[in-house]
Amino acid sequence: MTTVVTYAQAELPARFAAQVAALEAQAWPGATAGHDPGLAPEVMLLLDDGETVLVSLALLHKEIRHAGRTYRAAGLSAVVTRDTARGRGHGGRLVAAARAALAADPAVDLVLFSCDRPLVPFYEAAGFTRLPGTVLVGGTPEQPLATDAPGFAKEVLADFSGADTGAEAFTGARIALYPGLVDRLW
Repeated sequence: MTTVVTYAQAELPARFAAQVAALEAQAWPGATAGHDPGLAPEVMLLLDDGETVLVSLALLHKEIRHAGRTYRAAGLSAVVTRDTARGRGHGGRLVAAARAALAADPAVDLVLFSCDRPLVPFYEAAGFTRLPGTVLVGGTPEQPLATDAPGFAKEVLADFSGADTGAEAFTGARIALYPGLVDRLW
């Protein structure tokens, strides 16, 4: 039996943190596990029999200023599925659960994140919408990283199921995300 659980990053039990770190190291060799505490990271897990992490992802939160308004934004980061669990719908199940949790959170106005272009259909199947021509600018103002950087084939996806967000202002726009240097883009 599988279950979905969510923890604040700082409260993630060690037995799960070790599994998440191993999955992330396998997917992104050399990357550091964990997220900037300033982004209020939460870790969502899909567990098999309550002990084995099949899928992990992080939910990150930050206020952003765009088109003259301030939004409480959230994003998905570090979505990874155990190699032996791929192709069974587990990743899609956890991503859909993340979307539902963020949509139900009154502290979230919108969800924005980027992914590799071949993964767009996966996220669309979970209910996210591709924003054609939209660019997220991460990093810091001094050290920006944009999703349209040369050789960086990313697409931006969103969900606007929160409060009235003015979603039309996000399509084809450059959005200053600037989550910092730990999570340069989420």
